[in-house]
Amino acid sequence: MTTAEGALAGVRVLDLSRVLAGPWCAQILGDLGADVIKVERPGKGDEARSYGLATKAVDGRATPAPMHIVANRNKRSITVDMATAEGAKLIAELARQCDIVVENFLPGKLARFGLDYETLSHDNPGLIYCSITGFGQTGPLADRPGYDAVFQAHGGLMSVTGHPDEVPGGGPMKTGPSIVDVATGYVATVGILAALAHRQRTGQGQYVDASLLDTVIGLQSSIVQTYLISRDLPERKGTSGNGGHPARVFKCADGDLYISAGHQQHYVSLCDVLGLGHLIDDPRFADNRLRFANREQWNEEAGPTIAEWSKRDLLAALADANVPAALVNNYEEVFSDPQVLARNIEIEIENPLDSEGRIATIASAIRLSQTPVQYRRTPPELGAHTDEILREILDYGPERIAALRAARAI
Repeated sequence: MTTAEGALAGVRVLDLSRVLAGPWCAQILGDLGADVIKVERPGKGDEARSYGLATKAVDGRATPAPMHIVANRNKRSITVDMATAEGAKLIAELARQCDIVVENFLPGKLARFGLDYETLSHDNPGLIYCSITGFGQTGPLADRPGYDAVFQAHGGLMSVTGHPDEVPGGGPMKTGPSIVDVATGYVATVGILAALAHRQRTGQGQYVDASLLDTVIGLQSSIVQTYLISRDLPERKGTSGNGGHPARVFKCADGDLYISAGHQQHYVSLCDVLGLGHLIDDPRFADNRLRFANREQWNEEAGPTIAEWSKRDLLAALADANVPAALVNNYEEVFSDPQVLARNIEIEIENPLDSEGRIATIASAIRLSQTPVQYRRTPPELGAHTDEILREILDYGPERIAALRAARAI
């Protein structure tokens, strides 16, 4: 653990969220230097503490659940039961001492405990309060719960992911990771940082409404924009690119290689590398639009030649010719890749369950030259900082803490 003045040093965050999108947002704020207080249910904690495969670290030591590890570093954990009057009052007191609240309960639920934005901002007008929900705070489905894959389906992402129906194995497909949760965490963070900038100018806090539905539709960017212009439903294209060709996974003699050569310069270079110069001036493939329209014919012409190459030899030849391409790596190959190693994307932290062990985890993708991300705290054990937080922030003495514990409020 290290201490450093991060970009958000001096900012305090009350993290009332669970599972992934909210905790990911709060972790980003913690990575940037904020003091993040994670509020969890006594005895149970965040559901993410039990999510993921029950694995052990490489050294054989027991570890916390993967979803807890990946989204909860740089936080302190306090256990509070908001369903008790004492617990709700305690959280409200903490909120008065915080700059930011992050929560992902269904709309209206926290108002039952007096922990909604309207109530908390009355005593703390500079408060930035971020709600992360599935469908947002408005609309007929606002009170409906949902998880990542639900929004991949509802928001159209699943309909454009996977192979076409007529291809073996075709049909709608979810992405491997919970990409909508993570992306919504970033969206929420952007909103919070914008609100911080506004508060710095005006002293006023504000409410941030982030939703998985808004995020998943925005994530689809140009595909959605194409539909909005034409109103033609897009087709699933498997690994093919979104408008350029050649751009897809091609089979080499010993495995798969992704090639993206829609740009004319890249296309010419690709044909030269493959020894297929006659395809450059072929009227069917004269420009990118024609190549995309006639992509199956191009694949039939070039596919057999590509299949004669070893994937690494072809990748090297394409790299020399400045043609974008990549091996289709599994995770073992990803984390032994020289570029990934050079970027220090895999980092080691102390094992929260065994101080003598270490756990590999994912580094922050945010790179700042003057206030770099620091990994100050490992993902906390449930309630590990309860007494510390109550003493430090609320100036509670031992007797008051003991009384709260006896009342099962903490």
